[in-house]
Amino acid sequence: MIKGSKVFTKDLRRQFTIVHWDQRDAGRTLELNPSPTQPSVSQMKQDTYEVIQFITKELKQKKVHLPGSSWGNVLGFYMVEHHPELLYAYYASNPVASQLASEIELLKILKNHFNDNDLASEELASVNIPFETDEDLFYLRKWLFYKDGKAFATTDGFKKGFLKWSETWSPAWNEVMTIDLPETLMQVKCPIYFFVGKNDIQTSTAITISYFENLKAPRKDIYI
Repeated sequence: MIKGSKVFTKDLRRQFTIVHWDQRDAGRTLELNPSPTQPSVSQMKQDTYEVIQFITKELKQKKVHLPGSSWGNVLGFYMVEHHPELLYAYYASNPVASQLASEIELLKILKNHFNDNDLASEELASVNIPFETDEDLFYLRKWLFYKDGKAFATTDGFKKGFLKWSETWSPAWNEVMTIDLPETLMQVKCPIYFFVGKNDIQTSTAITISYFENLKAPRKDIYI
């Protein structure tokens, strides 16, 4: 985590103090301070608020620039909605805006892409959305990763590791699936900037662009 972070924050370090947070039950936080309770979205939102409060106090700053990536945007948008006074701006990378809709779209894309692959077709046909079992999410990610050229996604080791991860995180991810920002958050009180991959099908670029276009903010921009 720390070694890799130096690559993608090298330029930012010239002008900013960079603070990395390994969330509850992940990375160094898991190693040094395992969570005594099952992580939940509401708990992680409170963690986010407390971490930012600590940072502002420790660095003697009134506000921070906050980036969030993928599901971390659930926590970031919580800060945008409830504590914009703590943010100079928010930077949403590949945001989870309406993940239920994204997963439905992803399933259609994968079924079409693997139409001639009997195993993929069989496994994708078994997927329920909303997810009913951990295997539902596993099969989606397995064939998404395989489509992206990651051959390890079809190994037994990957499945074992993924389902082990699911024991802790699938309840939280199922909470994430109920979030629909185009229905619940269409006006924010701090600047916001979106960074999305042109061909992202895990967090749908089309859904993000539509959300951005209709969102009201003091300042906003999108980078594709």
